[in-house]
Amino acid sequence: MTQITLVKGDITKMHPDAIVNAANSSLLGGGGVDGAIHGAAGTELVHECRLLAGCKTGEAKITKGYNLPAKHIIHTVGPVWNGGSKKEEHLLYSCYYKSLELCAQHKLTTIAFPNISTGIYHFPKQLAAATAIKAVTDFCESEPEAFTEITFVCFDDENYTIYQSLLAATHITNYE
Repeated sequence: MTQITLVKGDITKMHPDAIVNAANSSLLGGGGVDGAIHGAAGTELVHECRLLAGCKTGEAKITKGYNLPAKHIIHTVGPVWNGGSKKEEHLLYSCYYKSLELCAQHKLTTIAFPNISTGIYHFPKQLAAATAIKAVTDFCESEPEAFTEITFVCFDDENYTIYQSLLAATHITNYE
């Protein structure tokens, strides 16, 4: 059975098999969590990302973790919020689900997610958290043995409080 946990902290300090990068479509680095991951991983990451030729919104690609404690990075491109009329919720769900699929394909059993699309992409935080939890629980129901632990890592108090409330409501209460 998969343990779903919630942590307030810095995803670049986490030790799962893979961390997820809320990347832009070039995969070559940017601001927020993307910039932090690229900075912590080192220059080899951008070289490998160039070989991937970008990534479409809602898709996911994998690289090595380089100087990070995590062995791998799953790069996914979240949607920019445009009021909800451009399939943003579906695309965000796909980010989480495809990241989990990619990890499972590579036999990685622990993964940590940031709050995808809630920064400069302005996805409403409550909806983003609900979408993330739905994608993770759906995946765990369809592939119950794929993961030992899935962690939501919140950098700020607001997202942490939202996740804490939603996870408690779904009776998922493993958080620190």
